[in-house]
Amino acid sequence: MKETTIAKKSAQVDELVSKFQESSSIVLVDYLGLTVEKVSKLRRELYNNGCELKVVKNNILRRAIQKLGYEGLDEYCVGPSAVALSKDATNASRVIYNFLKESEHLKVKVGIIEGQIYQEPELKVLASLPNKEGMLSMLLSVLQAPIRNLAYAIKQVAEKEA
Repeated sequence: MKETTIAKKSAQVDELVSKFQESSSIVLVDYLGLTVEKVSKLRRELYNNGCELKVVKNNILRRAIQKLGYEGLDEYCVGPSAVALSKDATNASRVIYNFLKESEHLKVKVGIIEGQIYQEPELKVLASLPNKEGMLSMLLSVLQAPIRNLAYAIKQVAEKEA
């Protein structure tokens, strides 16, 4: 009986490690005080933005974090813990911080974004950044501006001489 319990827990740790390795963004939150309706709404919002929310036992979470080599995160593996996972670096934190505007019960503990550990204030700044597509769009706009201005200047010169 004890062997099967240990095997189940080991499988849960391995599954969580696999999920962490597939994700660019991992945000640990404390959901104490949220109603089932609010948790369902948060899950739906995360899902609609390509993210996932998993409620995890702290022991499993602690072992998965240790297995990945992150140190100093044991203090965050207390109380009710849920993990928001995303393949995009900013989606999970953005959705969570938007959700915080309507629910004071959700608390951000810590985040791991592309292998770096971020505390709550740093995550808040990252959440305000646009996603990858938004940043590429802004870069493209900046790169097009000189060409657009040159074309406009040539057009003005041609109109003036004609």
